[in-house]
Amino acid sequence: MPGGLVALLDDVSIIARAAAASVDDITVAAGKAGSKTAGVVIDDAAVTPSYVTGLSPARELPIIWSITKGSFKNKLIILLPGALLLSWLLPSAIIFILMLGGAYLSYEGAEKVMEKLGGQKHGQTVDDVIDDPVAFEMKRINGAIRTDLILSAEIMAITLNEVASEDFVVRAGVLAIVGIAVTVVVYGSVALIVKLDDIGLHLREKSSQFAQAFGRFLVNSVPYLLTFLSFIGTIAMLWVGGGIILHGLHELGIHGPSDWAHGLQHTVEAATGGMSGILGWTTYAGLSALAGLALGFVIAILLHNVLGVGTAEKAH
Repeated sequence: MPGGLVALLDDVSIIARAAAASVDDITVAAGKAGSKTAGVVIDDAAVTPSYVTGLSPARELPIIWSITKGSFKNKLIILLPGALLLSWLLPSAIIFILMLGGAYLSYEGAEKVMEKLGGQKHGQTVDDVIDDPVAFEMKRINGAIRTDLILSAEIMAITLNEVASEDFVVRAGVLAIVGIAVTVVVYGSVALIVKLDDIGLHLREKSSQFAQAFGRFLVNSVPYLLTFLSFIGTIAMLWVGGGIILHGLHELGIHGPSDWAHGLQHTVEAATGGMSGILGWTTYAGLSALAGLALGFVIAILLHNVLGVGTAEKAH
């Protein structure tokens, strides 16, 4: 009996050490993968405030919380098992799914640009007369969750690519850790951004002159910040969407567009010395955005002018 107990405890200790090693592997891999997704995380944080810009301040946090819950579902219920299954059963399909997502982001961004340039609006905006605020709010939430799904798919795909050589447990653990961490960081930041004006109003009531001045600064600057973030969000859609398309074409053997963009990036880097990293990255990001804009224009024209999708929705 003692011998059997000792053997059992020895087995348990071996399992525990193996589990601890797996946790360590997951933590290290998650850190590496998380750093690779930083660009898409920034895009996600820039896109989301546009979905609450112009709505009632009392509804901002509830809307963000609804989007956050949708984001958790996207990452942990849809994308995590989906990514693991695809990496096991049909890894070649991942690139096509990503390209569909890139095309959708390009379309969304291009449509916003077309509306800003005086094109027909498709669906209501906060500048319109809203007959049903609840339905309008739900449309915004659903739109944000759809966009989050695509950006999250890119994050999960980048993460999966970083841990493709790891075993199943490590891959699943890393995808879960990155998915949770990104969601908390992105939507925590968004919640703070959209409530800065309320923080400013609170500070204006303080006795400290510095607090009052800083409060006035926040109240006066937040509308401009949200407008700027809305603009950045549109650029981010085009940048990420175009980047996915360029990368996807390269993976499918169509190297011309990606090679040309990278070639121009390297040319800029070679000519700019100490600023080469920033300016080279900006060059490639700008070219990706232009590619996304061009593709988005084509998709929007096909949908609205050829197929008639959305033409029944008129601006008020």
